[in-house]
Amino acid sequence: MLLRPAIALFSLCLILLLSASGREGRDVLGKVPSMQVERVPLDLRDPARTRVGALTYLGGIRLKSPDRAFGGFSSMQIKGDRFTLLSDGGTFIRFRMGADWAPRELRFGDLPDGPGSGWLKAQRDSESMTSDPATGHIWVGFENYNAIWRYDDGLTRAERSVRPGAMRGWSANGGPESMVRLADGRFVVLSETSRPKGSRTGREALLFAGDPTAPGAEPIRFTYLPPDEAYDPSDAVQLPDGRLIVLNRRFSVPDLFTARLTLVDPRAIRAGAVVKGQEIAALAPPLLHDNYEALAVTREGKDVILWIASDDNQQFWEWSLLLKFRVEFGK
Repeated sequence: MLLRPAIALFSLCLILLLSASGREGRDVLGKVPSMQVERVPLDLRDPARTRVGALTYLGGIRLKSPDRAFGGFSSMQIKGDRFTLLSDGGTFIRFRMGADWAPRELRFGDLPDGPGSGWLKAQRDSESMTSDPATGHIWVGFENYNAIWRYDDGLTRAERSVRPGAMRGWSANGGPESMVRLADGRFVVLSETSRPKGSRTGREALLFAGDPTAPGAEPIRFTYLPPDEAYDPSDAVQLPDGRLIVLNRRFSVPDLFTARLTLVDPRAIRAGAVVKGQEIAALAPPLLHDNYEALAVTREGKDVILWIASDDNQQFWEWSLLLKFRVEFGK
C-alpha cells in the first residue's frame, strides 16, 4: 500500500536534487508531434460524481505521448478552441479541441529564447504564463532566474525581458509560479514558496501597474496567504467578474498531491496588504488528484468554464491531466 507513495517521495527528492544542482539536461520535443488522450472520471470509485465545491465536472482527459520530452505542463492559455500548454522545460504543445475531446492540428514547440543558453532545464524553468487578448503578447515567468519574458502571440519571438528587483530575494525554486494579467492591464505575480520576513504562512506577492517588462516598471508588494501553510500557490486566473481563482497545491504522504482552489478579490490588494482567499473547492482523494499547476478560464454562452492541468514531472506515477469544470457559485 505504501509502495507508490514511497516511490513518489524518492522521485520527487531526485527531481528537486537535480533542479537544485542546475545540471539536469533539457530535452526538446521532437519534430513529429504525437499525442494520445484518454477520458478520465472525476472520481474513479464513483464515475457518476460531478460536483466538487463550487465546481461541476464536465469531463477531462489524460494526455500521453511517446516523446520523452512530453509533459511537465505548468501553465496554459486557451483562446476559443485553441490550447497552449507550456512545460517547466520551455517546451510547449498547441492543438485545437472541441466538444468531442479529440485534439486536432497538434504542434510541438520550444520557446525561442529565455534565461541562459537553454542547454540546461534550469535555464528554461517556465512556471507561469499570461497574455493580452488585444495585442496577443504572452508573458512567461521563470524560476531560478526570477525573470519575466515577453513573447509574440505565436511564441516564435522573444520581445523583451526583466529580472524585477522586487523578485531578487525570492528563492531559486520558489519564484514566479503564478502570474495573471488582469483585465485592466495590471499584473499579479505570486511566489510559490518565498515568504515575507517574519511570516510563516504568507507568500511574497507583487502587483504591477502594467507590463512588468516595460522600462522602469516597479510593483507594489503584498502578502498572499494560502488556505494552509502546507499549500503553495501554483497558478492564478481572473474570472469574468474580476475576482481571481488561485490554485494551491500540496505534496504529502500518503495522498501525494492535493489541491485547494481559493477565490480572491483583487480590490483587497494594496501595498503591504495581507490577502487571503475563500476556499471554493478541494481536489483530494477519492477525487482525481495530481500535481495541478495550471489554470485557464473560458466562456461557453453564460457559463464560466475553469480548466485545470497537471504537471507530471515526466514521472510514470503522475499524469498529464486536462480537466474541465463549470463554475457555479451559490448553487
